[in-house]
Amino acid sequence: MAKKVSLTPLHDRVIVKPAAAEEKTAGGIIIPDTAKEKPQRGTVVAAGPGKKDEPITVKAGDVVLYGKYAGTEIQIDGQDYLIMRESDILAIDNANS
Repeated sequence: MAKKVSLTPLHDRVIVKPAAAEEKTAGGIIIPDTAKEKPQRGTVVAAGPGKKDEPITVKAGDVVLYGKYAGTEIQIDGQDYLIMRESDILAIDNANS
């Protein structure tokens, strides 16, 4: 389950813990830090209540896919997180939720 964070997002914003970047390729080649892709998958750790007439559809614990440049990076207790609008989330990964 996702770790509880000390921030509560407002309106249609969510806090996402990005998945770890791939360390190796499928062929076993180790990827150096400078060449690693920014992950586009993460776990929702907190979600706001939504807009006035649009309740939020994701909840804490959902594994989501989001755009490559979505969100604002923040650090809480030494952990990296993204704060983004729900509209920046492209899909919920039901196989991993």
